Amino acid sequence: MDRLTPSSIANLKKIVPRIKGKRIGVLGDLMLDRYLWGTASRLSPESPVPVVEFEKQEQFLGGAGNVTANLAALGLKVEAFGVVGAMKDGEDEAGGTLRRCLRDLEIGDRGVVADSSRVTTIKTRIIARHQQIVRLDQESRNSLGGEVEDRIFRKFADSVKKLDGLILSDYDKGVITDSLSERVFTQCHREKVPVFVSPKKPRLFAHRGARVLTCNLSEAGKFVTYPLQDEKSIEEALSKLLSHFGCGAVVITRGSEGMSLLEEGAKKAQYVPATSFEVTYERVGKMGIEHGATGRQVFDVTGAGDTVLSVLAAAVVAGASVPDAAMLANTAAGVVVGKLGTASVSPAELMHALDELAP
Repeated sequence: MDRLTPSSIANLKKIVPRIKGKRIGVLGDLMLDRYLWGTASRLSPESPVPVVEFEKQEQFLGGAGNVTANLAALGLKVEAFGVVGAMKDGEDEAGGTLRRCLRDLEIGDRGVVADSSRVTTIKTRIIARHQQIVRLDQESRNSLGGEVEDRIFRKFADSVKKLDGLILSDYDKGVITDSLSERVFTQCHREKVPVFVSPKKPRLFAHRGARVLTCNLSEAGKFVTYPLQDEKSIEEALSKLLSHFGCGAVVITRGSEGMSLLEEGAKKAQYVPATSFEVTYERVGKMGIEHGATGRQVFDVTGAGDTVLSVLAAAVVAGASVPDAAMLANTAAGVVVGKLGTASVSPAELMHALDELAP
C-alpha cells in the first residue's frame, strides 16, 4: 500500500465518527488481566528469586474482554458473550470482578454465563521496577459442555437481530467450539450480520462465511503448515487461508512488519507498512507515544492484535472498505503499542494518529 495522501487520510477520518453508536457483539474467551506492582531490592534467602514488596493492584479486561473494551472506547454499543467461573454461592471472585469491569465500561453482560465446571481465566503479572518478574495463569481449557453452550447460544440468538456485526475472539480456552461457531454463523447468515473472526485452530467449516478473518504471522504459518519468511510465502498463505476458511478477506498482522491482506476476488495482496519503537511496563494505561509514520507496528503480545480486530470490524460495519478498515486498524494499533498491556484507543487518539500520517 502506497504512502497515504491527504485525500486518503481525510477519507479515513470520515470513518471514525460513523463508528459511534454501531452495535457489535463479542463472543469468545473472556479474561481478567491482573497487574501486581511492587519494588524489588533484594533476593529471597529461600531461593535465588527477587522479593517483591507489593504496592498496588490493577485489573483490566483481557482476551475477548479486551476486544469489548476496544470497541467501547470507540463509542460502540457492545454485547459480550462468554463464560466466567462459578462456585456454590455464585460466580468466583475473578468472574465477579470481570463482570464489574464490563459494566463499568457500559458493556452488556447478559450473554456472560457462569459455569461451575470452570474457573474464570486470570493472567496475573507481577511487575517490579517496570519489569515483569513472572506471569501466573489460572484457566480452564476444556470445551464448553452442551448445557452451557446452549445457554450462551440462546442469549446470543435473543440479541443477534439488534447487532450490526459479531466478533468471534478465540484464545483457545474452550468457549468457541466447532458446534457453537456453526450455530452462531448460521444465525448470523440468516440475519445478515457480518462475522469477524480471530481463530486459533484451522477449522475448515466452523468459520466459513466470515466477513474478515485475522491472525498473526505465527498463527498463519501453523494454519498453512509452513513458515512464512518472505513476501512470496505470505501472499501464498493469504490465498490459501482465503480459500481454506471460505471468508471474504484475510488479514495477517506481521509484528514489526505491519500487516498484509487479501480480499476475495482481488488480484493481489495489499501491504500496510509499519514503524517500530519500544515501550516499557512503565507505560501501562498511559497515552500513546507520538511518532509520525506511514504505518504502525503491530505487537500482538501487547493486545494490539485485539485492537486490529476491533477497529477493523467497527470500520467495516460503519461502511468502510476492508483495505480502508485495515489501514485504520493499523493506525489504531500504533496508538496501543505506545501503552502496554491490555489497552484501547479513543476516537480522539485515533484522529490525532491520522493527523500524524499526513505527508
